[in-house]
Amino acid sequence: MSSFAVKGWCPDAWHPMMAGDGLLVRVKPGLGRMTRAQVLGLCDAVIAHGNGLIDMTARANLQLRGVSETGWQALLDRLLVLNLVNGDPAIEQRRNVLVAPDWRAGDDCHRIAGELLTRLDEMTDLPGKMGFVIDAGRACALHGEVGDFRIERGGNGGLILRADGRPAGVAVAAGKEVDALIALAHWFAASGGAEAGRMARHTAALPEWACGDILPAPSAARIVPGVHDLGWAYGLPFGRIEAPILAGVMEASSVGAVRITPWRVLVVEGTPAIQVDGLITDPADPLLHVDACPGAPCCAQASVETRDLARRLAPHVAGRLHVSGCAKGCACPRAADVTLTGRDGLFDLSLNAPAGGPAVRSALGPADLLAQFGTA
Repeated sequence: MSSFAVKGWCPDAWHPMMAGDGLLVRVKPGLGRMTRAQVLGLCDAVIAHGNGLIDMTARANLQLRGVSETGWQALLDRLLVLNLVNGDPAIEQRRNVLVAPDWRAGDDCHRIAGELLTRLDEMTDLPGKMGFVIDAGRACALHGEVGDFRIERGGNGGLILRADGRPAGVAVAAGKEVDALIALAHWFAASGGAEAGRMARHTAALPEWACGDILPAPSAARIVPGVHDLGWAYGLPFGRIEAPILAGVMEASSVGAVRITPWRVLVVEGTPAIQVDGLITDPADPLLHVDACPGAPCCAQASVETRDLARRLAPHVAGRLHVSGCAKGCACPRAADVTLTGRDGLFDLSLNAPAGGPAVRSALGPADLLAQFGTA
């Protein structure tokens, strides 16, 4: 297995992380939504102070790439003016709130997430990768997404509090959801959860008030490219979009806002379909079933190029494909049908495994893999 460094923390706008192409600055739009002015302002800022590349993460955040150390402060200042970053660095670190992206103003998701964002000063300190999930729509849109403390629609139609890693949750009264989330986070910290790092790995017995037997409601279908009740959804190959392209979508459509999803799909509110080079509008596009990290040279821990190979292999791989620059597996922490893990400039091939999993073949070059899947 190739070696890699586990940072143990996540970047944000106040605490950027150095990558192979410069500083990586993470932006956490409130409720996963940005207005037209915020989108255009962010695009202008990342063109001026970064390399113009924006990545969408599995927590519905945005990562601005290629920011220089001398340009970071100017970028941060612009993000603060756009109200995309909290002025208190401690609060910004806590703004790890994933919301079902199809929320409507005034519904349970909007109400609970909005209140939680205003009460983060009541939250205890938590490990940097921990977060909250607000999945209170008519069905559970985020059941497969990672999040430690969860408010979800229960199978009985009511709302439940559920600790990640536990199959069921407990009923929570309307208006008390945020109180319950804050209490569960404080219990996690007080019971030694920081050592485990995540709720799902914390083996301490939950307090009686947090135990229940209500299963979450059935999962809703993911948002895919094409028409959507809110407008139009576009797929981003490998979760990446160039700032000029995103700005062009906003300028051409005269829309009010965009929604960011954890599935590398961008929902543009209230707009007819616009064909945009570089964005996916076909829900059957094979790239929608591929995860690939930036790879070398963008990431110093990767020893292989990833995305060109992933693009060539995508039409020829049945099921989900994951191409990872190293065994860390940043693009997809879960098992994929076919996983390629970079190691010392070549790839290990695994089946039904996460990055770094047991290999069925090792030390394969791109030509070997193209031949393996019948593309050569």
